[in-house]
Amino acid sequence: MSATGAMGVLWQIGAFIAALGILVVIHELGHFLVARGCGVKVMRFAVGFGKPLLSRQFGSDGTELTLGAIPLGGYVKMLDEREGPVAPHELPRAFNRQSVGKRMLIVVAGPAANLFLAVVLYWLVFQTGVSEMRSYVGQAPAGTVAAALNVSAGERVVRLDGRAIDVWSEFRLTLVDAALAGHPVKLETVTAEGTPVERMIEFGRGVADHLDGDLAGYLGFVPYAPPLRPVVGSIVDGSAAQAGGLKVGDTVAEIDGTAIAWWSQVVDCVKASPGKSLTVTIARDGQRKVLHIVPAGVEQGGIRIGRIGAGVRLDPSVDNRFRVEVRYGAVDALGRSLQQTWDMARLTLVVMARMVTGEVSIRNISGPVAIADYAGQSARIGPSAFARFLALVSVSLGVLNLLPIPILDGGHLMYYLAEFFKGSPLAERTLEIGQRIGIALLGLLMALALYNDFNRLISG
Repeated sequence: MSATGAMGVLWQIGAFIAALGILVVIHELGHFLVARGCGVKVMRFAVGFGKPLLSRQFGSDGTELTLGAIPLGGYVKMLDEREGPVAPHELPRAFNRQSVGKRMLIVVAGPAANLFLAVVLYWLVFQTGVSEMRSYVGQAPAGTVAAALNVSAGERVVRLDGRAIDVWSEFRLTLVDAALAGHPVKLETVTAEGTPVERMIEFGRGVADHLDGDLAGYLGFVPYAPPLRPVVGSIVDGSAAQAGGLKVGDTVAEIDGTAIAWWSQVVDCVKASPGKSLTVTIARDGQRKVLHIVPAGVEQGGIRIGRIGAGVRLDPSVDNRFRVEVRYGAVDALGRSLQQTWDMARLTLVVMARMVTGEVSIRNISGPVAIADYAGQSARIGPSAFARFLALVSVSLGVLNLLPIPILDGGHLMYYLAEFFKGSPLAERTLEIGQRIGIALLGLLMALALYNDFNRLISG
């Protein structure tokens, strides 16, 4: 592995650990704060598993704060008669002595904290401002749904399935919603000449494999890219472009002997060459230089593509037409963040439900390898992109933990609901069997996620 590749892997691992650490701390903090608020004594607040690397006591109860060697989760250990003897004077503070309502509150507080984090992150992002691509459509690749519908480059999507569309992210999300609904949807566009056009999109069986990737790209709907000169406008720190010596202001003249006239040619060459060394001839300060750049391989829509971390120098007049800065005030941003969190949570639940019924492929499940890749990519782009990635994963974590699977928070919630209606706790044997089933299900889920991750890497 090259030095650039090694640095890229380390960057991904670091971004993954940082993201996971934030999500775990927030989740467990939800349990901790509500438990304390309900009068329950918390014995330990653990981040990570395995041998403690750090251990400190804090608070009037002497709660032990530990940092484990394996940063893949955490837990909050509360005083409980089922886990050991409890002094008579502390019995009122034992978790098992609390009412069913209090125990349910404590359990649901973890997932709720993750959803709250997502709302906060989206709220900050919407106030800071997000640069969005307007919903102009590029040339549809041959053999795709968009090509069959005769969608031409430069058309702008204005409505999809009755929903007004202004930016590309809205189009992508609405398209996934429509695909999950399973019925044909109306696509309304306006041509470059201003002529309104209506078409019906029908979804085939193949869409089930692309719901967590680039469904729009799979269907042939790609963002419109106006012709731009191949002049470098930005370089991502730690990227392949930086490692190869590319600088802002360079004009790309040739790649592997092929003359380059437009930036789209640069993009096509890079995307087609993951892990392959490219000979790039550039013009800099009136002189030509030859560079060797190895694009990093990334997953996009189930396909391995190359990426170097370089952006084009934009013409402000062109950029203002095809991009828009989306920014809201504090109140409007809160409304948008709540809506975004709800949309992501609903979409996650629907996809999970369709996987159970077989309507959505299990190949959409991603594991830690894919998440680490996404974490690294978003962190390189900038704080706003990383915050949006973190919000998305936080929503997924919150929803996943609410599923009625034993050993998850949702499983415990299911037990307490049964206890509420039954009038007494469930039998220990029932709980034990449930725990074994839950461990088996999570083990299978993790194995499947890892299989999908490595299958994507191997298949390239």
